[in-house]
Amino acid sequence: MAGESRADDVRVGLIGYGFAGVVFHGPLIEATPGIRMAVVVTSDAGRAEQARQAHPGVRVVASADELWARPDDVDVVVVATANRAHVSLARAAIAAGLPVVVEKPMAATADEARALVAEARARGVLLTVFQNRRWDGDFLTVTRLLAEGRLGRPLRFESRFDRWRLHPKGGWRDRGGADEAGGLLYDIGSHLIDQALQLFGPAAHVYAELDQRRPGVEVDDDVCVAITHRSGVRSQLYMSVVNAQPGLRMRVLGSEAAYVKDGLDVQENALKAGGVPGSAGWGEEPSDRWGLVGAADVVDRVRTEPGAYQRFYEGLVAALRRGAPPPVDPNDAVAALEVIDAARVSAREASVVTLA
Repeated sequence: MAGESRADDVRVGLIGYGFAGVVFHGPLIEATPGIRMAVVVTSDAGRAEQARQAHPGVRVVASADELWARPDDVDVVVVATANRAHVSLARAAIAAGLPVVVEKPMAATADEARALVAEARARGVLLTVFQNRRWDGDFLTVTRLLAEGRLGRPLRFESRFDRWRLHPKGGWRDRGGADEAGGLLYDIGSHLIDQALQLFGPAAHVYAELDQRRPGVEVDDDVCVAITHRSGVRSQLYMSVVNAQPGLRMRVLGSEAAYVKDGLDVQENALKAGGVPGSAGWGEEPSDRWGLVGAADVVDRVRTEPGAYQRFYEGLVAALRRGAPPPVDPNDAVAALEVIDAARVSAREASVVTLA
């Protein structure tokens, strides 16, 4: 039962207890049977106390070096730090022989990610990436509709995350250093690109526009990425924090019908409000927000599949205890970073980039 510790639980060492650790990883780990929080790494006294309150019995340490000094205290490491530290901390976990979950983006470039995958493979250590939005309700719904053939042959995919945030928060995500991997392309783009590649296969060509709209911001905050997939499907992905009137969350155009959907997945707000992943009604969307499927004037409202972020950690437990595949293949993260690399080149040169 979730919340009850057992001697054979997978013990997690979580590095970083900021937004991702508090809102996503912590609650999901607590709610998933067979896994528990054992160690939290944070040097912030307030966050340390927050971790102790949220995870009774957890050991809190100030640095990752303290975690590496006692590697037998954990069974898996979760890296939920600023993007610039993802690769170095993941490499340290691998060197310690510890399976590792890395927040997206796994690295700043595809080459860095590819090297990390190779290192994990050479040492026989599990490596996976937290692509939680593979379990968004709208993405699960599109996956089902395509599998059922409801749309016919897919032609075009439009997906967007629009927000209205005129005042930057000033954290590392808004800093422009190459090692920071900040900005929307790395943040939301890692999700939207991953979803597009999962649905329609590898990218053949990439075109992108990366803009800095807000004064004082050093990174992209208004982004468009266009992908031509090898399958022939075209994906248009938009992400912005300067959109005063959000567009449709998702539109999938097929040869026989289309699916249109408004509104973001409900799970993030539920987690912020203290909801328990996997509890009754978790991930369920109100019927008035369900999407529409059909052609011209003949459309039906289709129930949104319940979102299920908890499946990531359920999959991690299965991988570690039963030898199942990791919940996210790290090579998928490499493929997404290849698109991000191409998007950066495209925006700089105002050209279409062809992928090998």
